[in-house]
Amino acid sequence: MAGENSTIARPYAEAVFSRASDSNKLDQWSDALGLLAAIVIDEKVAAAISNPKFESKQSVSLILDICGKHLDAEGQNLVRLLVRNGRLSVLPEIALIYEGLKNESQGRLDVEIISAYEVTKAQETSLAAALKERLGRDIQMTSEVDKELIGGVVIRAGDLVIDGSVQGRLRKLATELGI
Repeated sequence: MAGENSTIARPYAEAVFSRASDSNKLDQWSDALGLLAAIVIDEKVAAAISNPKFESKQSVSLILDICGKHLDAEGQNLVRLLVRNGRLSVLPEIALIYEGLKNESQGRLDVEIISAYEVTKAQETSLAAALKERLGRDIQMTSEVDKELIGGVVIRAGDLVIDGSVQGRLRKLATELGI
C-alpha cells in the first residue's frame, strides 16, 4: 500500500512543488503540508474523514476549521481538490515527497542514522562531512537509537542505505547459510 500511496501522491506533490517554486513559497508550502499531514493522521480526524456518513463538505470544513488562518487560499484549494478526488489520506505521503523535491532543489539531503547506541555530535559532524563529500550535497542529520541492531549503524540517505549493523550482518550470514 505504501508504494501505491507514493504513486498516487507524487503528481500532487510535484504540482505543489512547481507552484511553490514559481511563487517562491517553498517554506510556506512545507509548513502547510506538514500541518495538513499532521491533521489527517490524527486518530479522531482520520476516523471522521474515513467515515462514509461524513460528507465531502464536512471533511473540507473540518480540515479548514482546524487549520484556521494557517492555510492560505491555495492551500484551501488543495484540501478541496484532495477531498473531491478522495485523496485526503495521502497527504502525509504528499508532504514527504514534497520535502524530498524541495531538498533536492536546494542541494540538501536528509540523512537518518539508526544506531545501537547514542551517536555523539562529533560523530554526526564527521559522518555529515564524509557524506557531503561523497554525495555532493548539504546533509541534514537525524539520529535514533535502536537496541535491536546489537551494534553498528544503519544510514539512510535518500535511496542509499548503508547497513553496518551487527543485526544486518547476522541476517546476511543467515541468508548465505540458508538458515
